[in-house]
Amino acid sequence: MQELFLEIELKMKQGVDHFHDQLKHLRTGRASLLMLDGVVVDYYGTPTPLNQLANLSVPEAAMIVAQPFDPSAIAAVEKAILKADLGLNPSNDGKLIRIPVPPLTEERRKEIVKKAHDIAEASRNVVRQCRRDGNEALKEKEREKEIGKDDEHRGHEEMQKLHDHYIAEINKSLETKEKDILVG
Repeated sequence: MQELFLEIELKMKQGVDHFHDQLKHLRTGRASLLMLDGVVVDYYGTPTPLNQLANLSVPEAAMIVAQPFDPSAIAAVEKAILKADLGLNPSNDGKLIRIPVPPLTEERRKEIVKKAHDIAEASRNVVRQCRRDGNEALKEKEREKEIGKDDEHRGHEEMQKLHDHYIAEINKSLETKEKDILVG
């Protein structure tokens, strides 16, 4: 039965980790290299992550600078940033690409918060599904007489504790991110 709990907890944790990873990509009004994590550049026909093609830095709070290792890739990098639909408008001087991070409007902040809530709900659903799967496995073990009724009941309580822990973690992270986005 302990194996089942470990397996279910691992799946729940993976769902929460994925949630945290997705939250990193949401804009908060400050320049962050994490904003560009998902940007993939078509470099000579090969999809390549931006951070492998350019040196990225944040010289000031509202600016990201990308310096491609290969200056001939500047146009492809610019195109990839625009295509990523991050609300960023890069410009280059032949060597560097400057990416100003515009301040977020109130409307845009609310859209981003709504997106964060959607991501959180999807993650909560993953945790709930893991709990359901675990409870079904416990019922199946009881039906096959591998465990008794008392063990099944204790197992359901343990599943609920795991569920509550990870749901609380998602809610806390969402609340923190929401404050970051709205305050900027």
